[in-house]
Amino acid sequence: MEKIDEILGIAEKTVTPSVPAIPRVQTTDEDDDDFKYSRENLYHIIERGQDALDGILQVAKETDHPRAYEVAGQLLKTNAENTEKLVNLQTTKKKVTEVSGPKNVTNALFVGSTAELQKLIKGKNV
Repeated sequence: MEKIDEILGIAEKTVTPSVPAIPRVQTTDEDDDDFKYSRENLYHIIERGQDALDGILQVAKETDHPRAYEVAGQLLKTNAENTEKLVNLQTTKKKVTEVSGPKNVTNALFVGSTAELQKLIKGKNV
């Protein structure tokens, strides 16, 4: 294939620059890692959406084409939804990290024998 390209004088394909990968921060807590990774991804998506929106608005102003304004409206809606997802991610994390047990225990009930209760009080296993 390279020989044919050489004979025909076809230049090699240019590779478009790729978006740099988002480094994944590693900690001991997997849930926290996932949250940070998702958050960073959403930030990048929102930023890219804003760049795309700025570009399409420029095209829409220059061409005054209805389709360009329609695309701009769709991008605006998508970017707003992504921003909402970012906020929802925060509330989801708060729900996950909350302790779901009772905060104050007023009446504790032990079910077992007196001997088991004495062992627990003394710090021995049942």
